[in-house]
Amino acid sequence: MRELAKTYDPSEVEDRIYEMWMKGNCFHAEVNADRKPFTIMMPPPNVTGQLHMGHALDNTLQDSLIRFKRMQGFEALWQPGCDHAAIATEVKVTNKLKEQGIDKHTLGREGFLREAWKWKEEYEDRIVNQLHKIGSSADWERLRFTMDEGCSHAVQTTFLNLYRKGYIYRGSRIINWCPVCQTSLSDAEVIHEEQEGSFWHINYPIVGEEGRFVEIATTRPETLLGDTAVAVNPEDERYRDLIGKELSLPLTGRTIPVIADEYVDKEFGTGCVKITPAHDPNDFEVGRRHQLPEINILNNDATICCPGSKYDGMDRYAAREAVVEDLRALGLLVKVVPHLHNVGTHDRCGTTVEPMIKPQWFVRMEEMAKPAIEAVKSGALQFVPENYSKTYLHWLENIKDWCISRQLWWGHRIPAYYCMDCGEMAVAEEMPETCPHCGGKHFRQDEDTLDTWFSSALWPFETLGWPEDTEAYRYFYPTDVLVTGYDIIFFWVVRMVFSGIEQTGKLPFSKVLIHGLVRDDQGRKMSKSLGNGIDPLEVIERYGADALRMTLLTGNAPGNDMRFYWSRVEASRNFMNKVWNASRFIMMNLDKAELPVEVPKELTIADKWILSKLNAVITEVTRNMEAFDLGIALDKIQSFLWEEFCDWYIEMVKPRLYSEGDETKSAALWTLQHVLTTGLKLLHPFCPFITEEIFDTLTDPETPLIRETWPVFEPRFDFAREETELETIKEAVRRVRAIRTEMNVAPSRRAKVYVVSGNAATADIFERSRVFFATLAYASEVIVQADREGISADAVSVVIPDANLYIPFAELVDIEKEKERLRKEQKRLTGEIARSNGMLCNDRFLSKAPEEKVQEEREKLQKYQQMLGQVKERLAGL
Repeated sequence: MRELAKTYDPSEVEDRIYEMWMKGNCFHAEVNADRKPFTIMMPPPNVTGQLHMGHALDNTLQDSLIRFKRMQGFEALWQPGCDHAAIATEVKVTNKLKEQGIDKHTLGREGFLREAWKWKEEYEDRIVNQLHKIGSSADWERLRFTMDEGCSHAVQTTFLNLYRKGYIYRGSRIINWCPVCQTSLSDAEVIHEEQEGSFWHINYPIVGEEGRFVEIATTRPETLLGDTAVAVNPEDERYRDLIGKELSLPLTGRTIPVIADEYVDKEFGTGCVKITPAHDPNDFEVGRRHQLPEINILNNDATICCPGSKYDGMDRYAAREAVVEDLRALGLLVKVVPHLHNVGTHDRCGTTVEPMIKPQWFVRMEEMAKPAIEAVKSGALQFVPENYSKTYLHWLENIKDWCISRQLWWGHRIPAYYCMDCGEMAVAEEMPETCPHCGGKHFRQDEDTLDTWFSSALWPFETLGWPEDTEAYRYFYPTDVLVTGYDIIFFWVVRMVFSGIEQTGKLPFSKVLIHGLVRDDQGRKMSKSLGNGIDPLEVIERYGADALRMTLLTGNAPGNDMRFYWSRVEASRNFMNKVWNASRFIMMNLDKAELPVEVPKELTIADKWILSKLNAVITEVTRNMEAFDLGIALDKIQSFLWEEFCDWYIEMVKPRLYSEGDETKSAALWTLQHVLTTGLKLLHPFCPFITEEIFDTLTDPETPLIRETWPVFEPRFDFAREETELETIKEAVRRVRAIRTEMNVAPSRRAKVYVVSGNAATADIFERSRVFFATLAYASEVIVQADREGISADAVSVVIPDANLYIPFAELVDIEKEKERLRKEQKRLTGEIARSNGMLCNDRFLSKAPEEKVQEEREKLQKYQQMLGQVKERLAGL
């Protein structure tokens, strides 16, 4: 048997162990008709930088599950990969080029894409190496990228399928536009934040009725340049006579009609709403209903586009100020009211987005949403925790058509081609040779690329070879569980579900395990702006990957955010050391010992107790893992190994190990080894490195721990009676230790313990446990008898069910020294009482001191008096 190092050094162990797993092909899954598959798809990290603590949590959860399932005998595939992250990566590469003094437009599309691919190679390698460090046992032979050849083929196939069914169309609709990134965004990419703003109340003159106005209120006065109507509710008596009349639109020289539409809330504001169809999604719908003109007043960079106007070319916010001042000068600005309102911002760059009408590509969502909704309502798709299904359903039940085109270079280019002779469009996998309309041979491809989520929505099946009917696709799809954060339910989960059903006819997974965010120790979200982010690799470097993993999982409940504390990492590291030191102790005693092959016949009450407790832990932990309660499972394993095994059982068996003549020694050694190896198997999914190192050192196996089978309940180790009996011993030990602590008795001072019980079964428990009970209770001798005969009158007693325990006082304490100590304590307490009484009788103190201080002194006096009473009582007893 090899020896464990004196102390556990993760930096010496982890890289070596991981390399061993990789060389042994331990993570690879193959189509295997003899095994049931279990598949997890890794949410592909973006190739925009390095992993953060959220990635560490997400991947630790997945790795723990896949290791558990692998040990249970499943053909377990954890499919890894990275996402091209269109907008985020393009911004990163563009900024990098800027730092080098290069404008991406001077490079051109092809030149820029070469730089983007270089970026991808560098950061994908970095991310994969970081995942190795965490201990991720993904099938790296199957590593995929959302823009590799296979995924690109899947994206094109999906686009063509949806286009041919009429689900994809190109049209001019109102979309979210980012003026900084200069691209369209889907609704899911817009974050609505509360911002302080104003309501500007403006008078619009009624044409032909001098001195009469319609008052509107707006948070964006500059958009009046694009107004094409004012709407009122048809049931609003105040404005019924205005319907159909014309208004003079200030600052423009145009007139606009007053229209009636039920969209208008009579009770909100003035009851009159300016309609700007090109710059508000609700106004857009009103405009379409009433065939209103759509006037776009913004350029792509959010400057004003009003040729011939003084505002033309102004920044949108500068134009706002100018418009307000001009309205004030004309006497049309009624008032300005402070207003807190929700403003849409781009989730990537934080810029306030602008609703704008632009020709874009869309996916019709109404029909595709229906089976995705039914999947949750029928129970075919389940969320853990279940309450997150409400988020999912709310999004789907209110879904709008999905804008999938992006004005970017990095991404899947839309497979649409325009004839340069007649302008007709063809959607095809490759550029057509001849135009079917005019016979022309000159084409240009659509400049836009697809939304990142369009491709990542296909991740569960495109990575397995779809649209080809591969063996891997047939065997591993549908997958089993998706592990992801609650923040991308509508970004990704929803889209994978409706895409999977639409393209394959099957749900992509049956379970969704939702986890929360990792926050700092103050509960704040980790971010660059706050500077509170913690690099997982820094934690690994200081404490090891297992300590990081354990910290992220301990107490972690599905769906809940967690706070990161360095003290918890240290506690996790301390647990690693506890397991390591216990293992070294066991190995030193096992060295050269010949253990029985079968279960020993000489098992004692202590052996049967720990084996039975182990059985219970196996059952509970397996149940927790199946229910995705990984944090609870780990808590139970830690509690068992630290408390039951290390603090109790190992201490119980030490006398047997140190006694050469004890015939139960081999049973103790066999039990130690069995419980340790089984405990390492239970702990392995969570803390794979340290468990692999200890297991391989302990057993010198032909196969590593990662290939071992998961422990199962064994009826032969179901010792319910011994469990109950041992709990009696543990309770007795706790009571004895408590009384010794109360009396300040050092562990080194041994004393007789008399166990008095008229219950034969209870007496028998102590008879059979005499040796280890003496060790645990710091007893010089344990005497079991039916009555108090021979026990000194001054013996200290403790009570447990069916027994009294007595300890002769003189054996616990040196009476003369104890008297001396108590007299000194009596003198000290008498002085404190005199001091406290003096203060409380002092009128100046009572009048000047705060009431809290006076109350504090009264409580001190009461405490000192109580303590003095106890000291006097003890002295009298002596």
